Amino acid sequence: MKFIKVVILLYLPLNILYGDIFDNILSPNNEKIIEYQKKQNSLNSDKLKKSWINPVTLSYSKTYSEQFKSGRVDTGSFSIGINQPIFKSGGIYFAMKYADVIEGLGSTNIDIAKKNMIVNALSTLYNISKIKLQKAKLSLLIKNDNIDIRQKKDKYNNGLLDSSFLDQAIIKKNSDEIALLELDLAIVKLQNQFSLISNKNPNKIKLPKLKLIKSSRYKGKNLELVKKRFEAKEKKYSSKMTWTQYLPTISLQARYTDSDPSPLFNSPNIKEAYYTYGFTISMPLSINSLRDIESSKVAYMEAQTRLIEKRIEIDNEYKLALKNLEILNKKIALSKKDERLYRKLYRSTRNLEKAGEKTKFDTQLMLNSLNIKKYDRKIYKLDIELQLLSLYAKVI
Repeated sequence: MKFIKVVILLYLPLNILYGDIFDNILSPNNEKIIEYQKKQNSLNSDKLKKSWINPVTLSYSKTYSEQFKSGRVDTGSFSIGINQPIFKSGGIYFAMKYADVIEGLGSTNIDIAKKNMIVNALSTLYNISKIKLQKAKLSLLIKNDNIDIRQKKDKYNNGLLDSSFLDQAIIKKNSDEIALLELDLAIVKLQNQFSLISNKNPNKIKLPKLKLIKSSRYKGKNLELVKKRFEAKEKKYSSKMTWTQYLPTISLQARYTDSDPSPLFNSPNIKEAYYTYGFTISMPLSINSLRDIESSKVAYMEAQTRLIEKRIEIDNEYKLALKNLEILNKKIALSKKDERLYRKLYRSTRNLEKAGEKTKFDTQLMLNSLNIKKYDRKIYKLDIELQLLSLYAKVI
């Protein structure tokens, strides 16, 4: 656990620790898409906040009547009217709170999407570096395969070895060479994947050395947890809105009308332009109201339970990450131990070669094995970076 104690440092956002690499790694088009999503989310929220305000209705009509013997009568009418609820037993207030929560939920989803793109870009770069190390390691293994084939061939020709051992050595070399070609293809695929996220040259980006996020920050600023909180609040205010829609509502009606006088009501007491206004008190009586209210409450309780489960899941994720880091450090320690062993074997073999008891191929074999262990250690270190990056992906 020594590694864990060393790397648990005060966490700072990665854009502060490592400059603009994280903010600027996305391509301009992806940045535009994110900005458009943010703007759309803000506009939709503003629209939702004002959804309780009914529109003003403008109306103009023109009628032609052939009813009268005197000839056709034309009448026109213009009106402005509104039917606006001004009291909904708290429904208006909860509708506005609901809109705020929906905006927060949308904003969190956008943040998660952006963070995933950044992390995918960085993860791709780390994996490219990792595959390059695996290629270098595999190239050394192929060199050892060739040495092994040469040695087994000599023994076979001298009648000291069965042909099956030589066949196995040849098969292993061919398998390693095919694996090397597959790694070349994997790099091309990763580079193509990176180009879909960023327009930067992956070979010119210096990868940072990440630090472990503190447990308190990972659990307190976790984006998935923030999302679950908003989802629980959304169900809460949705439940309250469902409840208030079955309570009394007071609405105000008003209309202004300006119309031509009708020949049927040609009286000096009738105005061409006039106002009508009033109010309405209404309350729906539905056979399903109690079930509807109860259903919305159950949905809220489910969301609360999911929030609790998410906290447990996040706690387990962090513990698992610590365990993975601990195991990776043990692997690094083992690779260092193997390095020391192969370094001794290499020196011993080199001295035996000078004494004529070993060949140069035996010495080269040990040197390659030593360097292979060095590549193993570097690969494990990149695995640590990928593990730390997976934690960064989840926090604000």
